[in-house]
Amino acid sequence: MKTLGYYNGEIGEIDEMRIPMNDRVCWFGDGVYDAAIAANYIVFTLDEHIDRFFNSARLMEMTVPVSKAGLAELLRSLVQKLESPTQFVYWQLTRGTADRAHRFPAGKANLWVTLRPLALPDLGKKIRLITVEDTRFFHCNIKTLNLLPNVMAAEKAERAGAEEVVFHRGDRVTECAHSNVHILKDGILRTAPTGNLILPGVARAHIISHCKKLGIGVEERAFTLKEMMTADEVFISACSTFCAFADQIDGIPVGGKAPELEKRLRDSLIGEFREECGL
Repeated sequence: MKTLGYYNGEIGEIDEMRIPMNDRVCWFGDGVYDAAIAANYIVFTLDEHIDRFFNSARLMEMTVPVSKAGLAELLRSLVQKLESPTQFVYWQLTRGTADRAHRFPAGKANLWVTLRPLALPDLGKKIRLITVEDTRFFHCNIKTLNLLPNVMAAEKAERAGAEEVVFHRGDRVTECAHSNVHILKDGILRTAPTGNLILPGVARAHIISHCKKLGIGVEERAFTLKEMMTADEVFISACSTFCAFADQIDGIPVGGKAPELEKRLRDSLIGEFREECGL
């Protein structure tokens, strides 16, 4: 298959799939999701993404219709059906199918999966960022389908010729439209603490782990826009980008002051990916 769509057991090319109009996703965006990448037909850090998916469902009071082990088995089997060895693996859960009403409906939740070919990113390429006031709700730790502020911010970045948006609440930096953001300063990694203002990124957790292995200090604390702009390095992390370092924010040059540290961290992360996926 060139692409793959899965909906409650039905499988087909994504463009051929049909979803009921009464799926709660159509009315309210009522659901949660997660995503990972696969290389050599192996889904990288799958168990951690599934753990986060189940936690998002729990916080939304939704019941996943399969166990963690069952979902992992399903995703691993679906990955084998796509012709591309590198893939973007996405799955979501919606609260069910029912007439439009705000209260929770009876019945089972709907499980979706989509698989598409993916070109692995050039991790040595510098990226451009812009800053945007964070006007999202106060449940950013739940990976819900309600992403309109992220969509609007991502379009603003596109029009500005940037690759990603850095959100901030007042002077406090939170995260990005679809990434976590971090800084390196004086040999120390600083990253926003987990809580309701950021998504607990799987890539973020791995970056913290690799920093500790490499002897790089870690501070999980909020940092300001000024601290970000004057940091030795600024970078983002997500499942599809690993770590991407920035060379400008809002058109102002940033980073470039700790290239050796940047390379050590990037090489360590790539090494883990290659080892787990047998590359």
